[in-house]
Parts: sequence; C-alpha cells; structure tokens
Amino acid sequence: MDSTLPPTEPTENAAPPVSPEPAVAPETAAPDAPVTAAVATPTPAECAQQLKQLFPGLFAGAPKPLKLRIQADIQERAPGRFSKPALSAFFRRYTGSTSYLIALSRATQRFDLDGAPAGELSTEHRQLAVDELARRRALNDTRRASEDAQRAELEQQRHNRARLLHDFERTTLTRANFCALAGLPVEELDAVLARAREEAAAAPPPPEPRFERRPDARPERRPEGRPPRRPEGRPPGGPRR
Repeated sequence: MDSTLPPTEPTENAAPPVSPEPAVAPETAAPDAPVTAAVATPTPAECAQQLKQLFPGLFAGAPKPLKLRIQADIQERAPGRFSKPALSAFFRRYTGSTSYLIALSRATQRFDLDGAPAGELSTEHRQLAVDELARRRALNDTRRASEDAQRAELEQQRHNRARLLHDFERTTLTRANFCALAGLPVEELDAVLARAREEAAAAPPPPEPRFERRPDARPERRPEGRPPRRPEGRPPGGPRR
C-alpha cells in the first residue's frame, strides 16, 4: 500500500485540532494536582477503527471518495477526539491506498461523513487517480517480469548442477579433464557437486506413471486364456436352428 498522499486529496487544509487536554489555566490549577500523562497519538490503524465506529456511512465498507476538507468536519463532529497529526497520517495512508484510488477513478461524486453525496468529483482528480493506478500496474508488471526471469535463471542453474553431477558420476575422465570439458575450475568442483546432491535429496519424488486403458483397447482375456462368454441369446453365428 502506497503511503504517499496523492495531490487529489487536500487533507492538509483541515481546521486546527482541538486539544485533548483539559482547558485549565496554569495559575488556576491546584498546586498539588497530579501531572496528567500525555495522550498517545493513535496509529493510522487505530484512527481507522475509531472513524469506522463514529462515521460508518463513510468509512465502513468499500472506500468512497472523500468530501474536500473532511478533516474540518471530523473535528467539528468529534471535537477533541483526534489530533491533526493523527488524522493527517491516517489520510495519507487511506487516500494513497490502491483501493481508494480505484474508487476515485470510477466515481462521479464525493461523500460526507454520513455517506451522502457532497459535491461532484472533478475530471482532473479522477484522471490523476487513473494515471497513478496505471503507474502502479506498470511497476508491478516490471517487478513480476524481473522475478520470473530470476526464477528461470535459478532453475537453469539448478538444472546445470544436476546435469554436472549426473555426468561426473558416470565419467571415466580425470577430475582435471572433466572440469576442463565442463568449463569449471577444479577447486570449485566439490562445492558444486555437494550442492547438486543436496538439491537432489530435497527434490520431491517424481510422480508415479499412470496407465490408463485406451477406449479402443481389446477386452481383457480370462486367466485361462479364453475370452469372456457372450450373453445368453446372442450367439456369435446368428440364431440357432
């Protein structure tokens, strides 16, 4: 999941947060009052759970394009519940997720905290989401192609080691001559053979061959060599006289 906030979601324009601490002036506080511990900033996952409980119409279920300046609405509806850094971190992850970008690329409306339409989604913002999704698909395709090529290379190397072990166990050449023909330094031969033996021991056993009877095969003969008897009433030479 990409944590970069796309330029389509101006969540940084949120209203200043309401402090979660009690509004008590220092001079009015009791001199022997205990020091209140600082409230820990919730993680994006914790913010997501709280927002889902407070505003299920918007945050429960599949992502929906958010109303602009949604942070100000959250602070107004749930004052003191979230700090600005906590909401900003959550929205960077939320609006940068692939699932949100897919919703943004397909929708025509934005939605408020109750899940009701709250303004038209501009073509520019929708196109930015489409472009970002295309960029991510291209990166994924490139990564998969690289991984496939790497796997193929490793498999070819394993096959070459297995072939080398097979040939070495059957050769009558000296080690020096064998390595010269294989294009392998003599001092590396033992290590390569040891790895090939480990790979051969760890490989799963080959599947047992399965023999299936062909549809046109002759019927099996009885143990004494006689074919099975024909059903009564169907003599081989036609009706009896």
